[in-house]
Amino acid sequence: MINFRVQHPPIQPSDAHHQATGNKTNNNNFKELFKTELTNETNLKVSKHAETRFQQRGISLSNEVWKKVENAVDHARTKGVTEALVLTKEAALVVSTKNKLVITALDRKSAEEQIFTNINGTILIEK
Repeated sequence: MINFRVQHPPIQPSDAHHQATGNKTNNNNFKELFKTELTNETNLKVSKHAETRFQQRGISLSNEVWKKVENAVDHARTKGVTEALVLTKEAALVVSTKNKLVITALDRKSAEEQIFTNINGTILIEK
């Protein structure tokens, strides 16, 4: 699977903060940051099947659009959607919100000729 998540450098406390607070506070801050990152993780994975479809069909999504898709899928998940059809200008994606996994991808022209089944939500991404 391909993971499209943007990696950020780890947050490092300043020396002054480290000396003033001591290790116990830093450990608590790390635990809180780690917990927050785990619960807010919105990155989508791409199945092998979807990866193949992206390549075969020449589908490319910008980082901006991909981030919008991630955020929309995360929001749909909180609303109880488990399988979503995500429509962007470039593509139609079938996504498991529960597993945060892109199952398949079609270019918009091919998507016009398809019937999508086993979805319980649709997400429209304008840009």
